[in-house]
Amino acid sequence: MKYLSLKRALNNCVSLDQLKRIHALCVTLGFLHSQNLRQPLSCKLLQSYKNVGKTEQAQRVFDQINDPDIVSWTCLLNLYLHSGLPSKSLSAFTHCLHVGLRPDSFLIVAALSSCGQCKDLIRGRVVHGMLLRNGFDENPVVGNALIDMYCRNGVMGMAALVFEKMGSKDVFSWTSLLNGYMLCNNVSCAREVFDAMPERNLVSWTAMITGCVRAGAPVQALEMFKQMEADDGGTLHCADLMVAVLSACADVGALDFGRCIHCCVKKRRLELDVAVSNAMMDMYSKSGRLDLGVRIFDEILKKDVFSWTTVISGYAYHGEGHLALEAFSRMLESGVNPNEVTLLSVLTACSHAGLVVEGKVLFNRMIQWRYMKPKIEHYGCLVDLLGRAGLLEDAKEVIGMMPISPDAAMWRSLLSACLVHGNLSMAQIAGKKVIELEPNDDGVYMLLWNMYCVADMWKEASEIRKLMRERRVRKNPGRSMVDVNGVVQEFFAEDTSLHVSAELCHLLKGMKEHSETYNF
Repeated sequence: MKYLSLKRALNNCVSLDQLKRIHALCVTLGFLHSQNLRQPLSCKLLQSYKNVGKTEQAQRVFDQINDPDIVSWTCLLNLYLHSGLPSKSLSAFTHCLHVGLRPDSFLIVAALSSCGQCKDLIRGRVVHGMLLRNGFDENPVVGNALIDMYCRNGVMGMAALVFEKMGSKDVFSWTSLLNGYMLCNNVSCAREVFDAMPERNLVSWTAMITGCVRAGAPVQALEMFKQMEADDGGTLHCADLMVAVLSACADVGALDFGRCIHCCVKKRRLELDVAVSNAMMDMYSKSGRLDLGVRIFDEILKKDVFSWTTVISGYAYHGEGHLALEAFSRMLESGVNPNEVTLLSVLTACSHAGLVVEGKVLFNRMIQWRYMKPKIEHYGCLVDLLGRAGLLEDAKEVIGMMPISPDAAMWRSLLSACLVHGNLSMAQIAGKKVIELEPNDDGVYMLLWNMYCVADMWKEASEIRKLMRERRVRKNPGRSMVDVNGVVQEFFAEDTSLHVSAELCHLLKGMKEHSETYNF
């Protein structure tokens, strides 16, 4: 077999068994001992092992290369990056420099990516100086990697400076800076960059929409998706984009729009991506259609930990505690190990369904596990579980004995339970703790004020109002969102800015008169 035939076979290789046979042929035919062919063929083998997910075999191929050149070292760095081992990639870069090789632009890009993923700003600055000394600063690919490195380390001022000094900016340069602002939750600056982009591609749209979802702006994310659809005619879609849009639909309960996205997913066969199926499950569960979410779960062939967690969370959201526990048992039987979010979902399910004994048993099991210990969110769920069941003293005891300082959410949970079960003395303690930790939380002031008014404790109620005035805490208006014909409308209490406010008031007035007439 000739060398070119082997090279073509490596290009078309898709399975580990096939790759091992080709590797054996390379050895027996002596190609790996040829001075001219050893380095390029070894790099090709290394890349092939990387593509089938076999990092150790790829490492062994590299170790068998005598005096690896800069291309081989670059392949090794990219192997570690692809395998999620950026610290090893940085170590390999350091070793490459120690053996006296001069880096090229490809090696610099891999090193910058390693510094970004490791959040190693010090080494990133060293690599920056190195690329300046070697004259790589005019290379747009290097510039994009440099922007990404500074963005991942949160140094947006430097990232923007590199961007401004770049002579040639492509769509990836703009997207790198945009994504950096999104990583810092600076949606306004990201939007300015996005609006200024001379051209946009699927990556830039996905970065912007995903960033809006992560920043807690799902309505804005959906509006941007509709703008994207109008601009490109609905031709641009990928799995990451669908996940982001479905997450936005889940956040606002936009069931009709979520169903439209489901149709897009099926049309492009993106449901084969387990992350997309998980997002669809979450959307249907949070939009009130748990049955459709469970149906999608049953259709997933290879369920990962996120699939199980999502269906358990759906059961918890709908108060189906027993079904959540049953799904958790099936998950363990299938050999999938739960993560912290899974256990949080199970505890939440127990809390919402009043399964005190089952929740306590699960929490005690978690304490005994070596690979995972309860975090503050798990203790918060236990406090909520006990509080809902009226075991207020037990809930307070958990807060006092936990190895982590309780946060405001935990005290707020105890406060709500105390108000439900009429324990005013403990409610006062919990309320004061919330105010200490979050003095600008308007909700807790109103809860305490209402509690004092109901109990005819007018002096204490007056003090709460006085405290709000002194700290300039204002009550935020109530807000609700509704999906009308695929458009999410947002309403605020006493908001008269909407053009439909007159019609709404007229409708509400009619409903009120109707209810009074028929004594509803």
